[in-house]
Amino acid sequence: MDKGNGKNQQNRLCLLASLSAFFWILLLYFHFVVLGGRTGGGDESSTVRLQSNPPVVVESRIPVPVPVRVVEEPPRPKIAAAEEVITPHVTEQQQQQPKTFPFMRALRTVQNKTDRCGGRYIYVHDLPSRFNDDMLKECRSLSLWTNMCKFTTNAGMGPPLENVEGVFSNTGWYATNQFAVDVIFSNRMKQYDCLTNDSSLAAAIFVPFYAGFDIARYLWGYNISRRDAASLDLVDWLMKRPEWKIMQGRDHFLVAGRITWDFRRLSEEEGDWGNKLLFLPAAKNMSMLVVESSPWNANDFGIPYPTYFHPAKDADVFAWQDRMRKLERKYLFSFAGAPRPGNPKSIRGQIIDQCRGSELGKLLECDFGESKCHSPSSIMQMFQSSHFCLQPQGDSYTRRSAFDSMLAGCIPVFFHPGSAYTQYTWHLPKNFTTYSVFIPEDDIRLRNGSIEERLSQIPPEQVQIMRENVINLIPQLIYADPRSKLETFKDAFDVAVQAVIDKVTRLRKNIIEGRTEYDNFVEENSWKYALLEEGQREAGWHEWDPFFSKPKGESAGDGSTGSSAEAAKNSWKNEQRDQK
Repeated sequence: MDKGNGKNQQNRLCLLASLSAFFWILLLYFHFVVLGGRTGGGDESSTVRLQSNPPVVVESRIPVPVPVRVVEEPPRPKIAAAEEVITPHVTEQQQQQPKTFPFMRALRTVQNKTDRCGGRYIYVHDLPSRFNDDMLKECRSLSLWTNMCKFTTNAGMGPPLENVEGVFSNTGWYATNQFAVDVIFSNRMKQYDCLTNDSSLAAAIFVPFYAGFDIARYLWGYNISRRDAASLDLVDWLMKRPEWKIMQGRDHFLVAGRITWDFRRLSEEEGDWGNKLLFLPAAKNMSMLVVESSPWNANDFGIPYPTYFHPAKDADVFAWQDRMRKLERKYLFSFAGAPRPGNPKSIRGQIIDQCRGSELGKLLECDFGESKCHSPSSIMQMFQSSHFCLQPQGDSYTRRSAFDSMLAGCIPVFFHPGSAYTQYTWHLPKNFTTYSVFIPEDDIRLRNGSIEERLSQIPPEQVQIMRENVINLIPQLIYADPRSKLETFKDAFDVAVQAVIDKVTRLRKNIIEGRTEYDNFVEENSWKYALLEEGQREAGWHEWDPFFSKPKGESAGDGSTGSSAEAAKNSWKNEQRDQK
């Protein structure tokens, strides 16, 4: 029995061994034959047999070669990664290349040390004659009350003045009209020593349009279409020029010998004053030089009114300055002008009263047909005899008289910052106390001390220093004879042109650097920016804010009522009265 049991146990072991061997054979077969054939690209029959779906479905929907290609095809993310590697490389190369602008050649001229005109070239547009010379041929139409033909002679200086009373020099003095700077400036430009016919070299581009003469023809009795016609024609002509496209006109400048309000009509109503030249989109890009600019706009800049003195050589200037230093001045202060009875805010009436009531003051009344007020000899003689010359507002902020008085070595007294300090920032020092006296208008209105008392408190040595500063300013406040050129002095023309060049150059550099000149620029505060100190980039509160607080278009200043257009119209009316 024990023996039989041992035999059965041996049979079971043999069975288990056989089953184990069969299992391993199957496993090895599956591994080497089935799996090996599938991954190694076995034949079609073996591949089909491995599919769990019926063979006919697999063969019809997924052909055998397709799975092989799908597996071997590089996945999409890898392609994207390859593109990402290449793209930054191209961008880096592009960034290494400096940006180029059409005006780069003009900027590079300053680097040429052998070129005395480097960075100073001016290109002048060759305008059709209807924009300038034709107006001079029709000079009788330039004013209703003044024969402008005689004032356009001698390159715009007018007829020579006779020196009968010995008030002037023997040469260089002319009866110049205060609104003749259009033609004077254009003729001075013809003598500019760095003109170029290649606009790509130009630091700035001049437009010789007689804007002041144009509007003077049509201010009275013409509709707005006629008043705007030449301005629209000019803009259309300029915008078609290749020079315009370089900077869209931001390197262009022109001159108008009138106050800015003649070119800032606010509406399309026939009764509104002036034309709309300075409100045209294209004109907003240009710089317009006027004898009185707007404190609330950024596209016009004040330049001096023309005086009677136009020296042809440096020696004439030196001689005149020396003469002004040696004069005996018997009046503490003087005033030449007329009251403004129709303007309740004007302080002229009170100034006239103070002049009459002072033994130290001198008055030259311009009302009631007083001929001496319109005599250059009488005016200059009074200014030459005075230590201080009073310069209140007229119908607008500014007066030609301010420049006539400084030409005579007389220290100007201003009552509104818009009469000089915010106007002629290119030509006058920023520190106005070095050459002038400022008495706020309210001090006169409220009678906070008399003008005589205020001026008498200035020490004589300080008066002498201020007068010397005024005399030293004379060259840059006058326009030299357009038919010649001063050698060592910079006249009003030279100063203005250099200021325009500097403005355009700064703009071009800012464009290249991708920056702006000021932070948070506000055009309504335009008058403030020229007063900023070195390094300042933002205009904040200023002590003169109350003087310019009225919205543009409502007033030409605290000293006038009505609109700025009304001030311009009054100016013309007074010009009419003066010619009678």
